[in-house]
Formats: sequence, C-alpha cells, structure tokens
Amino acid sequence: MKNFNLSEELIIALETMNITEPTEIQKQSIPIAMIGSDILASSQTGSGKTLAYLLPVIDSFIKNKTTTLILVPTRELATQIYSTFNKVTTSYKMNSAVLIGGEPIFKQCIQLKRNPKVIIGTPGRIIDHLNRGSLKIDRIGITVLDEMDRMLDMGMKAQLEEINKFLPEKRQVLMFSATMPKHIMDLSQKYLNNPVRITVGATNKAAAEIKQESIHIADKEKFSELTKQLDNREGSVIIFVKTKRSAAQLAKMLKYENHKAEAIHGDLSQRQRERVILSFRKSNHRIMVATDVAARGLDIPHTQHVINYDLPMCPEDYLHRIGRTGRAGAIGHALSFISPEDVIRWRAIDRLVNKGESTPHSEFRNKNNRKRLFSKRTGGDSKEFNSFNNNRRRTFDGNSYSNKRQKVS
Repeated sequence: MKNFNLSEELIIALETMNITEPTEIQKQSIPIAMIGSDILASSQTGSGKTLAYLLPVIDSFIKNKTTTLILVPTRELATQIYSTFNKVTTSYKMNSAVLIGGEPIFKQCIQLKRNPKVIIGTPGRIIDHLNRGSLKIDRIGITVLDEMDRMLDMGMKAQLEEINKFLPEKRQVLMFSATMPKHIMDLSQKYLNNPVRITVGATNKAAAEIKQESIHIADKEKFSELTKQLDNREGSVIIFVKTKRSAAQLAKMLKYENHKAEAIHGDLSQRQRERVILSFRKSNHRIMVATDVAARGLDIPHTQHVINYDLPMCPEDYLHRIGRTGRAGAIGHALSFISPEDVIRWRAIDRLVNKGESTPHSEFRNKNNRKRLFSKRTGGDSKEFNSFNNNRRRTFDGNSYSNKRQKVS
C-alpha cells in the first residue's frame, strides 16, 4: 500500500487492519483515481473494490478537502461501506453521513448539519433529502457509483438521472460494477468523461475459488435435501430464496429442525436487518436465509457456503449470490437446487457463466474438475446433474423426471 503515495494516516490505519498488500482491483484503480481520472471498473465480487475507491476518496479529502457522494443500491451495502470507512478513518476526524431508507429522516438531517465530507446513500433517500433542501451536492468533487449493474436491475436509472441534475458538471466519477453488460457501457458515456476502463478477472464469471455444484430435485424434496446438506457441511451458510415470505418460513422451519437460522428480507426494519447481519457476523447463528435484495453487497468473509434453494429470476443474480462466498481469495462453495421448472432458467445461467468457453459442452465443474455438474448429452436435450453428497444422478428429459441410483465414475 505504501507504493500508492497515500497519506501517512491512511497507511497507519491500513496496517492496523492488517492490510499491507493491495488486491488486483486496488492496484489498478487507486493510482488512476488519485490523479483525478474517471474510472469504469468491473471486477468479481469479493475482490476488494470498496477500498479501491474509499482510499482515494479519503486521501483526496485529507490532501485537498474534496467532498464525495457514494451511491449504492441497498441499505445493507451503505451500512457496510460506512463501517469500513470508519475503520480506515479512526485516526483522522472526518465527518460522514449515511442516508438510507428505514431510518428516521430527522436523525439524518442532524448528520447533514455537521457538514459531512463523505455522504453514502441509496438513490431514493438521497432524492428525499434533495427535495427537502436538507442536502446540497452542487459542490461534490467525487461521485462513486457502486454496484451500478444492480442499481439498474432494481429500476434506479430514473433516480440516478434525477440526482445527476443536482451535481456539478465538473467532477470525478468512479463507476464500479460486478458485471458489465452493454447497457451499462452505453450509460457510462453519459456519466463519465473519458474514463479509464479497468477489468479484473473475467466479467460474468464466478471467482475461481468458488466450487459450484448442483442437485436436480423435485420441489417437494428440497427441504429434506437441504437439512441433509446442512448436516454434512461446516461453517456459515447463506441460503437464497425468491420471496420475503419464503425467507421467513424457511428460517422458521430450519429452527424447528434445531438449526440456528435467521431470515433477512425487505419486511424487516433497518434495525432488525442490522441485528440479523451482526449476529451472523459474530456467528451467533450459522445460517442466514435471504432474498436477493436484502443480501446484495454483503461482505461477510467467513461465509463458506451459498445455497440457492430457489434459483434467481435473473441470471446475473446467480453471480451476485454465489459471490457472497469465496471472498478475498478464500475457498467457497455454492450449491444450487434445480427443480424441473428451473431447467430453462438454469440453461440461461449456464450460458452467462460459460460465455466464450470453447468446450463443446456447457458445463459447471467443481474446483478440481472431478465431476460434471451440468452437461448436454450429445444428440439430445436431456440434462444430467450429479448430487455430490450421495452419488445420485438425477435425469430430466423434459417430459419425465426420475432419480436413478448408480455409481458415478
């Protein structure tokens, strides 16, 4: 980190956090950001991108008193960035504000009266304060757009355009995204001025440290299989489901089976959500059942397993989900349950993840390539999925569904 010419205060804070070597996204982004250039960056989740923009932002304030607005898609991500910011700035007094839904407006107004130099927030609440006149952003020097792909997926484009009207024309913009589809590339031309394009790792791909596995299974068998998987696994687990209701129900069912589980979803208050996340961080409960929105951006390094109890509706969300594990170079495990009605959705995920592969078959393999997890039979449409825990091969041919017990070589 010393090679970046960061202020001494930052170097000391990072050493206290045992951060001495930069990740690849940090190596490429920090020098560019520190000279004032715009950045359009894509990197896999868990690659260290939060510090890739926070360190230049803090350094710019220490040296030039530059103010920054950081826009993120979810409350949890905003709170997480705020926590990281506070750790890095412990030795340097730097006022900040977090503007998110689910928290009292009047408390946020108090934060804003203290003239914060870094403002972290979700687009909806930022607009609330702009319309109230409690927030002025016409002198912002740096704008950070984090998880841009997710903000657009969540329908925040109009909100971002509204916020853009209040920002000064001359400013630095740092845009980060886990994926980089064409519509983000096109939109970047509107927000960024001659940006430096940074790509770390393969976009639309999971980190190599994540071992991906799948089980082809009927819906009625899912819960029984889930409890078996949990009994056979060690470490913390995030289980993804489709809806808020199913998150609450599944957590309740797991508790009945003596598993320490809690649910996080949009119907919880911000305080309740923070309590669940903190409890999971401290390993007070081993299992967190989550919806996509609630778990987006969570950085909990000890998460060893992600289980897709329900497949996501959007293929890109598959990458965001499994990116909750295998962070910062750690080994992670991702397991997906595929019911008969999920086959078309699973094919779309496969096309996204294996885009550009030269192999004749579309495959998900485990880290050691020992077992084929998703394959196309030559000359037909039948799919085969291997259950890694009991060597069952489940076959779905489009019209029939059966479980065949056989040895897997």
